[in-house]
Amino acid sequence: MNCDEFVELVTEFLDGALPEDDERLFIEHLAECSGCETYLDQFRQTIATTGELTPDGISTDARQQLLSAFRGFKRL
Repeated sequence: MNCDEFVELVTEFLDGALPEDDERLFIEHLAECSGCETYLDQFRQTIATTGELTPDGISTDARQQLLSAFRGFKRL
């Protein structure tokens, strides 16, 4: 597994939805790649932080900035 494949599977891994063979390859890659280990840690931190947010906890200005940023996002 390379880093691009790893990134594509992170959400499935965190959801416990990876097939057994893919999960094994994911974990093997994670053990060898500090960059992907950092990426996974950051992903978990983001989930923990955003999980604490409520719609009322975000200012109107911040909400608009986020929506604008995501509207302009282009998937590679």
